Parts: sequence; structure tokens; C-alpha cells
Amino acid sequence: MQSLSPRVRALGAAGVCLLIAVVAGLAVDGRLDRHWVLRGMTVFLAICCAALLLADQTRRLRQIVTAVGLAMFGVVIPVTQTRWSTPPEIKFALQVATDAKAAAAKAAGSSVSIAEVKAAAEARGGAIGSLATEKSPQVRGADAYPVIVRAKRDQGRPWACLSFTGLDAKVRAC
Repeated sequence: MQSLSPRVRALGAAGVCLLIAVVAGLAVDGRLDRHWVLRGMTVFLAICCAALLLADQTRRLRQIVTAVGLAMFGVVIPVTQTRWSTPPEIKFALQVATDAKAAAAKAAGSSVSIAEVKAAAEARGGAIGSLATEKSPQVRGADAYPVIVRAKRDQGRPWACLSFTGLDAKVRAC
């Protein structure tokens, strides 16, 4: 069996990196406002590394450095971005968004109210708005979108911001 040429391997590596980037991007919940610019840059850098492998076959060290760059930008960074995209506070906010949307749909509403978000958060053991403290006695993010959603009622941070446009939710870190 004949081995593949370096050019075919480089093109195959570029294709695999592109496939991993697309799959990793689609694996993240669509309601999350997450790092699309960073994802695009890593795909671009992975393709640049594959192009270097394709074009330059002279120095072994250069090939090794390019292969490491290809592995980092094409596999490691997209996979870790996907795994880290939903920390516990974001998962909680996504669950609250789903519950609030279901409550609005049950009430035949065309949009989700702050009261429905508050009820959904409290039903799951959390709260909305920032925690009032001595340093910051005024509660923020409890009466207008984006709403601050906390996974634990008595814990200030970490939290997530949740906003609705009609029945479409957007969740982001804030």
C-alpha cells in the first residue's frame, strides 16, 4: 500500500480542521452569544498552518511546528471552547430561559415578561437581579432586559445575563 503524499495529507488535515470547527460551532446552544470571532480566527489559523504544510516541505522542524499549530488551532482550541461554553451559571440561565418561554407559550403570550423569568428562576432555586450588599445596596438587572440570573438565591456571583426578543432568548456572561 502506497503512502499518501504530503500535499494530500495537508489538504486532508485542513478538511478535518474545518469539519471539527463547524461541528464544534454547531454543538453550542444557539441561544448563547459566544466567541464567533474567535472561532473564525482559529479556523483561519488552522487553514494557514495547513497551507504552510502544503507549500513548504523543506525543513523538518518547520513541518513539526506547523503540525503542532494545526493541532492546536484545528482541534484543541475549538474543542475546549465548546466544552467551556456552558459553565453552571450559563446552564442555569438556559434552563430558566426554556422554562420562561414555556410559561409564556402556555399563557399564549407573544413575548416573555420579566415576571415569567423571575418565576422560572425562583422555581429552580435561583433569583434575578444583582445581590444587594452593603457596598452596592441597589439591585440591578431585575426590572429590564437583560436580566441578571443567579443560580443561587443568596450568592452574588457568578451570574449570567438573559434577554428575550419576543420568544427568542439570548444568554451571555455579564
